[in-house]
Amino acid sequence: MATPHDQNNGTVSISRVVCVHPKIEQPHRVLSLSNLDRQCPRLMQLVFFYNNLMKNDLSLNSVFNGLKIGLEETLILWYPGAGRLMMMNPNNNNNNNNNQSDGKLNLWCNNEGAILVEAETKARISKLGDLSQYNEFFEKLVYKPDFDPNFSNMPLIVAQVTKFGCGGYSIGIGTSHSLFDGPATYDFLYAWASNSEIMKAITAKPLELPKPVHERGILLSSGNNNNHQELSKGCMNLPSSSNFYAHDDHNQPIRAMAVQHLYQLIMQATAEATLLQSRSDEPSENNYQKKWVLKTYHLSAAMIDNLKRKYLSSIKRGSLPFSTFEVLTAHLWKARTKALGLSKEKVVCLQFAVDTRNKMVPPLPKGFSGNAYVLASLMMSVSQLLDHSSHELIIEKIREAKNAVNHSYVKSYIDALELGSNNSLPPLKELTLVSDWTRMPFHNIEFFHGRKAAYASPLATPVPQVAYFMQSPFDVGGVDLRIGFQDGITLSAFTQCFLI
Repeated sequence: MATPHDQNNGTVSISRVVCVHPKIEQPHRVLSLSNLDRQCPRLMQLVFFYNNLMKNDLSLNSVFNGLKIGLEETLILWYPGAGRLMMMNPNNNNNNNNNQSDGKLNLWCNNEGAILVEAETKARISKLGDLSQYNEFFEKLVYKPDFDPNFSNMPLIVAQVTKFGCGGYSIGIGTSHSLFDGPATYDFLYAWASNSEIMKAITAKPLELPKPVHERGILLSSGNNNNHQELSKGCMNLPSSSNFYAHDDHNQPIRAMAVQHLYQLIMQATAEATLLQSRSDEPSENNYQKKWVLKTYHLSAAMIDNLKRKYLSSIKRGSLPFSTFEVLTAHLWKARTKALGLSKEKVVCLQFAVDTRNKMVPPLPKGFSGNAYVLASLMMSVSQLLDHSSHELIIEKIREAKNAVNHSYVKSYIDALELGSNNSLPPLKELTLVSDWTRMPFHNIEFFHGRKAAYASPLATPVPQVAYFMQSPFDVGGVDLRIGFQDGITLSAFTQCFLI
């Protein structure tokens, strides 16, 4: 029986839900996760749109079966994707991996399987408007499985293939952030698309696929604290204020700057909330419950070049140029802070994800599939950011923060999370978070052989205020920025500040 989902753009009817297992069953085992993996177990979701196919008469059944065969093949090497998250009891000596029963969130590789869904709609992709802009209808293009609040029964990979009335398709995919980070997700999806048989000629030369390495290795915490993480929290647990420092080989303290800055912001927000509460008999409003407005801004290659010339005209010829990420991040931080109208004496913080694969000693192995990102951080007052610092100086500080992420910083960061609390990150206007996806061009993944996606649209994320930089599929050198705001007034103000 088909399950309809009513939307203004039509209905989406689900006709099949199947559990997909590895083509070759793998031995059951426990995979120890790092503290980086444990921060956000939720599913991160992307919808791929394919609307200019050579064969518009492709049957839904053939597409579904091609994806299923490809997923079965891919899960042989990417077998953790067929497992489940679970809390390993440190007092349980009944399994063969007693040393991995650490009382924390780990991954039980048990071949439970991924979920693949077949669906259909009469809507036409051309009627959905700008695919880069978030649309609530997109949420119906990714299957949302029911699972226990503690995540232990949540499949780690879900996918839904939907045929549109125009003959085009969408493939909506959710992967647990505890399973893969962005680059690993890209490698997994690339492997799956390559193993699928949709529109692939029999004589097609097989592609060389990345071979994943699932062991977390040196990213596993060195701490002995037996902190029991709560599965039910789901995203971005808070670090403890008592562990900003780890120690290097010479017993010198190494600061986890991102952790220290986050704690300072929380203390600032707590003091402000206490002051506001003392002035009113009304309970303080939980702003995080407000509906977030997601917006995508397109920055053409020409706009980015103009921005660089505007802000970096004083750079001497022959000096090391700043990257597009550094320039855009500085501009974003200033524009967002100005749009929020924060008082000049407040402290604001910029944090952005840094890939540590080549920053560890030794480097993480090629094909590492876990979470390898930590947050770099810099902090200053609103007055310093907007009034007393040049754009060039902000960019230099961003580069300094990025370069400060080395092996010792990463270990300090991981150890700080070891002593984290089980409280989720509260909404902090003063915190600007940035994630760079420009090296992961998801739209280039060819689930339909020979056809790139018209767009790969991320859905609403667990932390909607994070700013994502993505490659534009239409403009070489162009960047799309996805960001969330809690009200239209701030969104309008940001648009005016950002698009200058």
